[in-house]
Order: sequence, then structure tokens, then C-alpha cells
Amino acid sequence: MLLKDKVAIVTGASRGIGKAIAILFAKEGAKISAIARTEEDLKKLKLEIESFGGICSVFKGDVSDEGDVKRTVEETVKEFRKIDILVNNAGFGIYKPVVELTTEEFDSMVRVNFRGVFLFTKYVLPYMMKQNSGVIINISSIAGTLGVKNMAVYSATKWAVNGFTESIMHEVREYNIRVASLCPGSVDTNFSAVAGSNPPAPDKVLKPEDVAQTALAIATLPERAMLSHLILRPTNPR
Repeated sequence: MLLKDKVAIVTGASRGIGKAIAILFAKEGAKISAIARTEEDLKKLKLEIESFGGICSVFKGDVSDEGDVKRTVEETVKEFRKIDILVNNAGFGIYKPVVELTTEEFDSMVRVNFRGVFLFTKYVLPYMMKQNSGVIINISSIAGTLGVKNMAVYSATKWAVNGFTESIMHEVREYNIRVASLCPGSVDTNFSAVAGSNPPAPDKVLKPEDVAQTALAIATLPERAMLSHLILRPTNPR
């Protein structure tokens, strides 16, 4: 098992990419702390992981709520004694021209997509710095590397995540902590349907499991090596 005895926090873990990462990491031996907003989906995730002998604790919460973040981190350390891996995955987008976006929609995307990454990183890092090791994987987007029509704010939040990731990497690499941003292209999740975009054919896009495999590769590199920024694209999306 590639992650035997490791402890991983995965945000937005109840569905899509987050769920795929939580399941794969658990199959590779990691103990999972999963946080998401939907309690019923979290219960299903826990049952699925436990069905193959994995270990999973679940926390219903909002990644943009400082209290929920602190509680998740503290309870994880209390139960598992450490945190080896943080996967900041929670995020969403609204697909419409900027003149049609409401202030509430703007605030919501910034809070979940960027504030959540900041909060979890802030509260997990002291534990990783103390143990002189750790891996942080921020699930960003290819939209954070180029402008996307009708997704200005979503793209901006992902640009922010990429810049934050690069800066944090320089802050903590002296503690042997590796920090990476993983930027997938089109992925077959419910994101596109919610966003209202016109996605490529489902058989052409990436699957959540593809992103999970890439996250696993990042997390299991030798400690002397790290990937700091990675773009994952569909081979032939059209």
C-alpha cells in the first residue's frame, strides 16, 4: 500500500473528484478525514470506504467557516495523532457573464474556492511543520491558467489558488512540506451541469478517478522530489 499509515484530510469529499481521491487514498492505506456539506453523501462515503477495510471519519461542515475548519483539523489530530496529507478539493463555479453575476454569487465562489484553501492550509500547516513533513495538494483548474469566457470569477479564484500554492511552497519547503496545485481540464462530474456550460462528450473528458490517480502520484513521490504545478488535460476532448 502506497499510503499505509498516512492520514489525509480531503475537502469536498462527498462526491466527484473529492470522493474519488478519498476512496483511492483509503485503498492505498490512508486514514481519511472527509469534510463536505452533505451529510447523507458523507455517510455513503464512510460506508464505502469501510466496506473494503478502510478507515474514514466524516465531518459535515463548510470549508469557508473558520470554526468548521478548526474543528475538523483538531478532531483529526485527536483521533489519528497527525496529518500527513491535505487535499483542498472543495470548489464550485457559476457559468454566466460577469454583468449577470450577483454579489452573493461572487462572494460564495471566493469563500469556497479560495478562503477554504487558505483556512485549511493555515490550520494544518503547524502540525506538518512540527513533524517536519507533509503534502498539500490544492485541486485547482485549467481555468486558473487561462481566461474562460463566462467564468471570470471562477477563473480568478483558481488563479488565486495557484498563486497561493506557489507562495506557500516557498514558505514551507524548508520543513520538507511539499505543496502542489493540480489543474484538471474538463472532468466528468456534475460541475458542468451546475455551471450551465456546454461540456465535451462524457467519453472524451477526464474522469474523477484520473484526477485521483494524479493526486496519488503527487503524494507518493520520494520526499526529495515534488511537483509544484501540474496541468491534467483530456487527450482528445472533441
